[in-house]
Amino acid sequence: MTAEHITVSVKTEYLSQQSKPDQDRFAFAYHITIHNQSNAPTKLLGRHWVITDANESKQEVRGIGVVGEQPVISAGESYQYSSGIVLETPIGTMHGCYKMLNEQGLEFEAPIKPFLLSTPHAVN
Repeated sequence: MTAEHITVSVKTEYLSQQSKPDQDRFAFAYHITIHNQSNAPTKLLGRHWVITDANESKQEVRGIGVVGEQPVISAGESYQYSSGIVLETPIGTMHGCYKMLNEQGLEFEAPIKPFLLSTPHAVN
């Protein structure tokens, strides 16, 4: 199994009730679906995110699992979770990768393509 067998889709939303634009606080949720398109299970070991706001300020986040879990994703199945981030600007991007473990005990990285975090009025 390789990274080509894992696809990641993302939906984002602006959390206006948790944001304070006058204090440069813009809260976003992101909803992730990880699809295992292989014929074997895989385990999600960890994550690496690169978060960039409109000021070109970058944060890197590395950690074990996602939302406190290290799920095993069965062949042909998907795993979903939601998380959030607070930016100092009304627009930003995220990208990264998941560290995965295949059934042969080999680790590989599944890329997460860049996605946009934006308030409704930041992008026309």
